[in-house]
Amino acid sequence: MELQNKQIAIVGGGPGGLTLARLLQLKGLDVKVYERDLNKDARVQGAPLDLHEESGLSALRKAGLLEAFKQNYMVGADREVITNELAEIFFSDHDDKPAENFGHTHFRPEIDRGALRKILLESLASETVVWDSHFLGMDPEYEGWLLHFKNGRSVYSDLVIAGDGANSKVRPYVTDSKPFYSGITMLEGLICNAKEATPQVDALLRGGKIMAFGNERNLLIGQKGNGEIGFYASLKVEKDWAASSGLNFADRGQLMAWFKTTYHEWSDIWYELFENSEMPMIPRPIYCIPFDQTWKAQPNLTLIGDAAHVMPPFAGEGVNMAMLDALELSECLTSGVYHSTLEAISHYEVNMRERAAAIARESLENGERMHSTNALQTMLNFFSGYS
Repeated sequence: MELQNKQIAIVGGGPGGLTLARLLQLKGLDVKVYERDLNKDARVQGAPLDLHEESGLSALRKAGLLEAFKQNYMVGADREVITNELAEIFFSDHDDKPAENFGHTHFRPEIDRGALRKILLESLASETVVWDSHFLGMDPEYEGWLLHFKNGRSVYSDLVIAGDGANSKVRPYVTDSKPFYSGITMLEGLICNAKEATPQVDALLRGGKIMAFGNERNLLIGQKGNGEIGFYASLKVEKDWAASSGLNFADRGQLMAWFKTTYHEWSDIWYELFENSEMPMIPRPIYCIPFDQTWKAQPNLTLIGDAAHVMPPFAGEGVNMAMLDALELSECLTSGVYHSTLEAISHYEVNMRERAAAIARESLENGERMHSTNALQTMLNFFSGYS
C-alpha cells in the first residue's frame, strides 16, 4: 500500500479529524483538514470532554500529546454531585476522588473543547487546516474525489476521510443508513462569569459536574473553561418538539416560563440557569446510529466519529470513539500489514462498526435509565459501584 505520494483530505476539524491529521503526519503523510469555521479563533461549542484511558487518552499518547493534555486539563472537573430536583445532594465524590490518576481505568479527566483543539492545532504542520471550507459535495475524479466548498474552491484528494459530525454531508457518499431519534432532546445553555451570575449553582457545582434527576427530567451541568458553566435541560419529547413547542429560544422570558411549567416540582435554585444563560439556548435532539448498519468499503473514502456513528452522550463516549477511530484508522493505513488501501479501510470499518454499535446501545440504554421514574436511585446505584 502506497500513501506517501497521495493527498489525504479530512473533512471536519473536530477532535477526531485533528487527531487523525496529527497521527498521519507523524508517519510523513500529506494531509489537509478542511474546516468550515472561519479561523482558529472561532468559538468552540459544547460541553467539556472527558477522555478515557483506553480511547481518547490512548490516542493522545500515541500522538505524543499526553503531556500537553496534562498541562491543560481541568483538575477536579470530573468530580460529580448527584441531586434530586430540590437540589438535595445524594452523592458526591469531591472529597475522596484523586485530582490526578492517569492510567486508572475509571479516571476520566475533563478538558475544555477549546483547549483540546488548541493542543491539536499546535501539533500540526503549518497550513494543515484550511479554514472557511464549508463542504458542499464531491465528484469522483481519477482514483479519488474532487471536493467542492461553499467559498467556490474545489480541490482534488486521493483519499477522503469524513469527520464532519452528526450531520455529515459526506456520509451519504458511503451509506444511505440514517440515525434514528432517541426520544430525548437536550436544551443547551451557557453561563458566563458563573460565580457571580449563578452563585447557588456554582457553590453546588464546585468546579465539577451536577446530575440532577426528578420527574423523568434531568439537569446536567458542568464546569467549562474561563469561569463558564454549561448546562442541559434534558427530557423526553417528540422529535419535532423544537419547532412544534412554539418557543422562541432567544426569548429569556418564554424559556423561564417553560422551565417553571415543565420542571414545576424543581427548586427555584435552578432558576439562576435560565435567568442568566446566554441567548439563544439551543435545542439538541439526540440521535443514534442503527446498531446493524453496514456498507461496502471503498478504497478512497471512509468515516470517523459522529459521521460514522453518532450516539447519545449518556456514556461519555462520543469524542472518545472519534479519537479511537483516528488511532485505529491511522494504524490500519500505515502499518504495512494490508496490501491495499481498500483492505485497510475495510478492516478498520468492520471493527469500528462493531465497537461503535455496542457503545451506542449502552448510551441509548443509559439515556432511558436517566429519564426513568426511578432515575435518581438507578444512578446512585451505578455510581456507588465506583466509589
